[in-house]
Amino acid sequence: MWPEAIFICPQGLNTPGLLTDPEGKSSGWQNQSDILNDRDLKFFDTMLAYFIAQYQVDQDRVFVTGHSNGGGFTYLLWAERGKLFAGLAPTATVAGRNRNKLIPKPVLHLYGEKDQLVPAERQKNTCEFLLKLNGCTDQETRITENATSFSSKTGNPVIIYKSPGGHSYPQSANQLIIDFFKKTKKGD
Repeated sequence: MWPEAIFICPQGLNTPGLLTDPEGKSSGWQNQSDILNDRDLKFFDTMLAYFIAQYQVDQDRVFVTGHSNGGGFTYLLWAERGKLFAGLAPTATVAGRNRNKLIPKPVLHLYGEKDQLVPAERQKNTCEFLLKLNGCTDQETRITENATSFSSKTGNPVIIYKSPGGHSYPQSANQLIIDFFKKTKKGD
């Protein structure tokens, strides 16, 4: 869908979850700093440095996306490494404890209106926070049946994608996220 892009999809280590898997028998990511010896933040830093050294990485076009626990890690990366990214696309999650560290950035937040694991009301609250953080105006543009873009006084638009489903990731969002990343560049 974007042949020029370098797409990295790492697998997290076994991690205790807040909503599921409290024993940490499945893979996941840390969702706040200063836990698990910041192993996932250190892994990200090492991984990014490696790709910058080994490939032609446009550092004005680095993005991050993740679903559910990966979406929580996306918000953590935004909070702790925000200046590195041109844009972010967390899905099926909330900003949680990281919201006070977020800096204005172009963002696409996707959530399911019937999500019972991460309740849609909590995700709507995160979306409202993102609109305020980015200085969005009331001017909105419908992009697709499920996605609306809000212009921003700071140049950091917010796209909210409301899936009619639950906690699952809708494959139809792939092209929207890629298109969002394609037209987003740091400093634009």
